[in-house]
Amino acid sequence: MTDKAFRFGVVAAAGGSGADWQQTAKRAEELGYSTLLSPDNLNLPTPTAALAVAAAATTTLRVGSFVLAGPLRTPRAAAWEAHSLTQLTDGRFELGLGTGLPTMRQQAEELGLPYGSGQDRLDQLSEAIDHVRRLDGALNGGVHTPVMIAAGGPKARRLAAAKADIVALAGGVLTTRAEMAGYVQEIRTAAGARADDIELSLNLFVVGDEAPPWLSGFLGGLDAKTLIEHDSLTVLNGDLDAMTGELERRREELGVSYLSVNGAFLEAFAPVVERLAGK
Repeated sequence: MTDKAFRFGVVAAAGGSGADWQQTAKRAEELGYSTLLSPDNLNLPTPTAALAVAAAATTTLRVGSFVLAGPLRTPRAAAWEAHSLTQLTDGRFELGLGTGLPTMRQQAEELGLPYGSGQDRLDQLSEAIDHVRRLDGALNGGVHTPVMIAAGGPKARRLAAAKADIVALAGGVLTTRAEMAGYVQEIRTAAGARADDIELSLNLFVVGDEAPPWLSGFLGGLDAKTLIEHDSLTVLNGDLDAMTGELERRREELGVSYLSVNGAFLEAFAPVVERLAGK
Protein backbone atom coordinates (compact mmCIF):
# COMPACT_ATOMS: atom_id res chain seq x y z
CA MET A 1 0.00 0.00 0.00
CA THR A 2 2.98 2.32 0.51
CA ASP A 3 6.56 2.54 -0.65
CA LYS A 4 7.61 4.63 2.36
CA ALA A 5 10.60 3.34 4.30
CA PHE A 6 10.18 2.26 7.89
CA ARG A 7 11.09 4.64 10.67
CA PHE A 8 10.65 4.30 14.38
CA GLY A 9 9.96 6.52 17.35
CA VAL A 10 10.15 5.98 21.09
CA VAL A 11 7.60 7.56 23.45
CA ALA A 12 9.17 8.55 26.74
CA ALA A 13 8.57 11.09 29.49
CA ALA A 14 11.25 13.33 30.95
CA GLY A 15 10.39 12.39 34.50
CA GLY A 16 13.88 12.28 36.01
CA SER A 17 16.89 14.55 35.91
CA GLY A 18 18.04 16.47 32.86
CA ALA A 19 21.09 14.21 32.61
CA ASP A 20 18.92 11.08 32.63
CA TRP A 21 16.68 12.52 29.94
CA GLN A 22 19.62 13.46 27.75
CA GLN A 23 20.98 9.94 28.14
CA THR A 24 17.66 8.54 26.96
CA ALA A 25 17.83 10.76 23.91
CA LYS A 26 21.42 9.78 23.15
CA ARG A 27 20.58 6.09 23.52
CA ALA A 28 17.59 6.38 21.20
CA GLU A 29 19.85 8.02 18.62
CA GLU A 30 22.53 5.34 19.03
CA LEU A 31 19.95 2.58 18.50
CA GLY A 32 18.72 4.08 15.24
CA TYR A 33 15.36 5.47 16.31
CA SER A 34 14.15 8.32 14.13
CA THR A 35 12.25 10.23 16.78
CA LEU A 36 12.02 10.78 20.53
CA LEU A 37 8.42 11.57 21.38
CA SER A 38 7.25 13.22 24.58
CA PRO A 39 3.72 13.07 26.07
CA ASP A 40 1.77 16.12 27.24
CA ASN A 41 0.43 16.18 30.79
CA LEU A 42 0.57 18.72 33.61
CA ASN A 43 2.07 16.03 35.84
CA LEU A 44 5.18 15.89 33.62
CA PRO A 45 7.68 18.50 32.40
CA THR A 46 6.25 20.40 29.47
CA PRO A 47 7.16 18.49 26.30
CA THR A 48 8.47 21.52 24.46
CA ALA A 49 11.12 22.15 27.12
CA ALA A 50 11.92 18.45 27.37
CA LEU A 51 12.32 18.12 23.61
CA ALA A 52 14.58 21.16 23.39
CA VAL A 53 16.87 19.56 25.98
CA ALA A 54 16.82 16.24 24.09
CA ALA A 55 17.60 17.88 20.77
CA ALA A 56 20.53 19.77 22.29
CA ALA A 57 22.09 16.47 23.38
CA THR A 58 21.83 14.80 19.96
CA THR A 59 22.70 15.56 16.35
CA THR A 60 20.37 13.58 14.07
CA LEU A 61 17.53 12.45 16.34
CA ARG A 62 14.21 14.08 15.58
CA VAL A 63 11.98 15.13 18.48
CA GLY A 64 8.22 15.34 18.64
CA SER A 65 5.20 15.85 20.86
CA PHE A 66 3.00 12.80 21.41
CA VAL A 67 0.80 14.66 21.48
CA LEU A 68 0.19 18.28 22.46
CA ALA A 69 -3.28 18.26 23.98
CA GLY A 70 -5.52 20.92 22.48
CA PRO A 71 -7.21 21.88 25.77
CA LEU A 72 -3.90 22.72 27.47
CA ARG A 73 -2.92 25.61 25.16
CA THR A 74 -4.55 28.12 22.92
CA PRO A 75 -3.97 27.31 19.22
CA ARG A 76 -1.69 30.31 18.85
CA ALA A 77 0.42 29.27 21.85
CA ALA A 78 0.77 25.72 20.51
CA ALA A 79 1.90 27.09 17.15
CA TRP A 80 4.36 29.48 18.80
CA GLU A 81 5.99 26.65 20.76
CA ALA A 82 6.05 24.36 17.72
CA HIS A 83 7.57 26.88 15.33
CA SER A 84 10.15 27.88 17.94
CA LEU A 85 11.28 24.25 18.25
CA THR A 86 11.42 23.82 14.48
CA GLN A 87 13.66 26.86 14.25
CA LEU A 88 15.92 26.04 17.21
CA THR A 89 16.36 22.35 16.34
CA ASP A 90 17.20 23.15 12.71
CA GLY A 91 14.06 21.43 11.50
CA ARG A 92 14.20 18.31 13.70
CA PHE A 93 10.85 18.91 15.42
CA GLU A 94 7.56 17.17 14.61
CA LEU A 95 4.34 18.59 16.02
CA GLY A 96 1.95 15.94 17.26
CA LEU A 97 -1.54 17.21 18.08
CA GLY A 98 -4.55 15.63 19.74
CA THR A 99 -7.87 16.64 21.22
CA GLY A 100 -6.91 15.51 24.72
CA LEU A 101 -8.26 12.88 27.07
CA PRO A 102 -11.42 13.42 29.15
CA THR A 103 -9.22 13.30 32.24
CA MET A 104 -7.61 16.55 31.07
CA ARG A 105 -10.71 18.59 31.76
CA GLN A 106 -9.44 19.43 35.26
CA GLN A 107 -5.98 20.23 33.91
CA ALA A 108 -7.46 22.68 31.41
CA GLU A 109 -9.38 24.32 34.24
CA GLU A 110 -6.14 24.69 36.22
CA LEU A 111 -4.73 26.64 33.28
CA GLY A 112 -7.83 28.80 33.02
CA LEU A 113 -8.76 27.30 29.66
CA PRO A 114 -12.03 25.74 28.51
CA TYR A 115 -12.03 22.01 27.80
CA GLY A 116 -14.66 22.52 25.12
CA SER A 117 -16.79 20.12 23.12
CA GLY A 118 -15.31 17.55 20.79
CA GLN A 119 -15.87 19.86 17.84
CA ASP A 120 -14.36 22.79 19.74
CA ARG A 121 -11.21 20.78 20.35
CA LEU A 122 -10.97 19.67 16.73
CA ASP A 123 -11.36 23.28 15.64
CA GLN A 124 -8.47 24.15 17.98
CA LEU A 125 -6.23 21.63 16.22
CA SER A 126 -7.15 22.98 12.81
CA GLU A 127 -6.47 26.53 13.93
CA ALA A 128 -3.14 25.57 15.50
CA ILE A 129 -2.00 24.02 12.21
CA ASP A 130 -2.98 27.16 10.32
CA HIS A 131 -0.95 29.27 12.75
CA VAL A 132 2.06 26.94 12.41
CA ARG A 133 1.95 27.16 8.63
CA ARG A 134 1.81 30.96 8.83
CA LEU A 135 4.73 31.14 11.27
CA ASP A 136 6.79 28.67 9.27
CA GLY A 137 6.37 30.77 6.16
CA ALA A 138 7.43 33.93 7.96
CA LEU A 139 11.10 32.93 7.90
CA ASN A 140 13.25 33.77 4.90
CA GLY A 141 12.77 30.84 2.56
CA GLY A 142 10.27 29.30 4.98
CA VAL A 143 10.44 26.04 6.91
CA HIS A 144 7.97 23.20 7.29
CA THR A 145 6.98 21.72 10.63
CA PRO A 146 5.68 18.19 10.05
CA VAL A 147 2.30 17.83 11.76
CA MET A 148 0.93 14.59 13.17
CA ILE A 149 -2.71 14.27 14.20
CA ALA A 150 -3.82 11.49 16.53
CA ALA A 151 -6.98 10.46 14.72
CA GLY A 152 -9.33 8.37 16.82
CA GLY A 153 -12.69 9.28 15.31
CA PRO A 154 -14.18 10.04 11.90
CA LYS A 155 -14.00 13.82 12.29
CA ALA A 156 -10.38 13.64 13.41
CA ARG A 157 -9.57 11.39 10.49
CA ARG A 158 -11.11 13.87 8.07
CA LEU A 159 -9.14 16.74 9.59
CA ALA A 160 -5.95 14.69 9.45
CA ALA A 161 -6.61 13.80 5.83
CA ALA A 162 -6.96 17.49 4.99
CA LYS A 163 -4.07 18.98 6.96
CA ALA A 164 -1.67 16.46 8.53
CA ASP A 165 1.66 15.17 7.26
CA ILE A 166 1.45 12.16 9.57
CA VAL A 167 -1.66 10.39 10.86
CA ALA A 168 -1.38 8.38 14.06
CA LEU A 169 -4.05 5.72 13.69
CA ALA A 170 -5.87 5.59 17.00
CA GLY A 171 -8.62 3.39 18.31
CA GLY A 172 -9.33 0.97 21.12
CA VAL A 173 -6.74 -1.63 22.01
CA LEU A 174 -9.06 -4.28 20.53
CA THR A 175 -9.62 -2.49 17.21
CA THR A 176 -9.47 -5.23 14.58
CA ARG A 177 -7.34 -5.26 11.46
CA ALA A 178 -10.45 -4.95 9.33
CA GLU A 179 -11.62 -1.92 11.30
CA MET A 180 -8.19 -0.30 11.03
CA ALA A 181 -8.10 -0.96 7.30
CA GLY A 182 -11.44 0.82 7.08
CA TYR A 183 -10.00 3.83 8.92
CA VAL A 184 -7.06 3.91 6.52
CA GLN A 185 -9.34 3.81 3.50
CA GLU A 186 -11.45 6.57 5.02
CA ILE A 187 -8.34 8.76 5.40
CA ARG A 188 -7.06 8.03 1.92
CA THR A 189 -10.42 8.77 0.32
CA ALA A 190 -10.76 12.06 2.20
CA ALA A 191 -7.16 13.03 1.38
CA GLY A 192 -7.67 12.61 -2.35
CA ALA A 193 -4.61 13.64 -4.37
CA ARG A 194 -2.43 13.99 -1.27
CA ALA A 195 -3.17 10.48 0.06
CA ASP A 196 0.20 9.06 -0.96
CA ASP A 197 2.03 11.91 0.75
CA ILE A 198 0.58 11.11 4.18
CA GLU A 199 2.69 8.96 6.51
CA LEU A 200 0.64 6.51 8.60
CA SER A 201 1.71 5.64 12.11
CA LEU A 202 0.82 3.15 14.83
CA ASN A 203 1.82 3.23 18.49
CA LEU A 204 2.89 -0.04 20.10
CA PHE A 205 2.09 -0.31 23.79
CA VAL A 206 3.68 -3.72 24.31
CA VAL A 207 6.68 -5.48 22.76
CA GLY A 208 6.86 -9.12 23.81
CA ASP A 209 4.51 -11.19 25.92
CA GLU A 210 4.28 -9.09 29.09
CA ALA A 211 3.45 -5.51 29.99
CA PRO A 212 4.58 -3.56 33.06
CA PRO A 213 1.73 -3.17 35.58
CA TRP A 214 1.74 0.62 35.18
CA LEU A 215 0.65 0.20 31.55
CA SER A 216 -2.68 -1.26 32.60
CA GLY A 217 -4.50 2.05 32.28
CA PHE A 218 -3.40 2.43 28.68
CA LEU A 219 -4.51 -1.11 27.91
CA GLY A 220 -8.05 -0.77 29.17
CA GLY A 221 -7.27 -3.02 32.12
CA LEU A 222 -6.40 -5.93 29.82
CA ASP A 223 -3.18 -7.92 30.09
CA ALA A 224 -0.78 -8.64 27.25
CA LYS A 225 -1.97 -12.25 26.93
CA THR A 226 -5.53 -11.12 26.26
CA LEU A 227 -4.40 -8.57 23.72
CA ILE A 228 -2.29 -11.17 21.92
CA GLU A 229 -5.23 -13.57 21.84
CA HIS A 230 -7.32 -10.84 20.17
CA ASP A 231 -4.58 -9.98 17.64
CA SER A 232 -4.32 -6.44 19.01
CA LEU A 233 -2.38 -4.06 16.81
CA THR A 234 -1.01 -2.40 19.95
CA VAL A 235 1.17 -5.47 20.63
CA LEU A 236 4.16 -6.89 18.76
CA ASN A 237 5.52 -10.22 19.94
CA GLY A 238 7.46 -13.28 18.81
CA ASP A 239 11.08 -13.63 17.74
CA LEU A 240 12.86 -11.08 15.57
CA ASP A 241 11.76 -12.67 12.30
CA ALA A 242 8.15 -12.80 13.47
CA MET A 243 8.13 -9.18 14.60
CA THR A 244 9.75 -7.80 11.47
CA GLY A 245 7.49 -9.94 9.31
CA GLU A 246 4.44 -8.63 11.13
CA LEU A 247 5.48 -5.01 10.59
CA GLU A 248 6.07 -5.69 6.91
CA ARG A 249 2.56 -7.16 6.77
CA ARG A 250 1.11 -4.05 8.42
CA ARG A 251 2.90 -1.84 5.92
CA GLU A 252 1.61 -3.91 3.01
CA GLU A 253 -1.96 -4.19 4.26
CA LEU A 254 -2.45 -0.89 6.09
CA GLY A 255 0.26 1.38 4.70
CA VAL A 256 1.80 1.88 8.16
CA SER A 257 5.51 2.71 7.94
CA TYR A 258 6.07 4.77 11.11
CA LEU A 259 5.95 2.83 14.37
CA SER A 260 6.34 4.28 17.83
CA VAL A 261 7.02 2.19 20.89
CA ASN A 262 6.66 2.76 24.60
CA GLY A 263 9.93 3.82 26.21
CA ALA A 264 9.86 0.78 28.50
CA PHE A 265 10.76 -1.28 25.42
CA LEU A 266 13.51 0.99 24.06
CA GLU A 267 16.14 -1.74 24.23
CA ALA A 268 13.90 -4.73 23.53
CA PHE A 269 12.66 -3.21 20.28
CA ALA A 270 16.11 -2.11 19.09
CA PRO A 271 16.83 -5.26 17.00
CA VAL A 272 13.69 -4.54 14.96
CA VAL A 273 14.81 -0.96 14.44
CA GLU A 274 18.26 -2.14 13.35
CA ARG A 275 16.80 -4.55 10.79
CA LEU A 276 14.03 -2.40 9.30
CA ALA A 277 14.85 1.30 9.72
CA GLY A 278 15.18 2.99 6.35
CA LYS A 279 14.07 -0.09 4.40
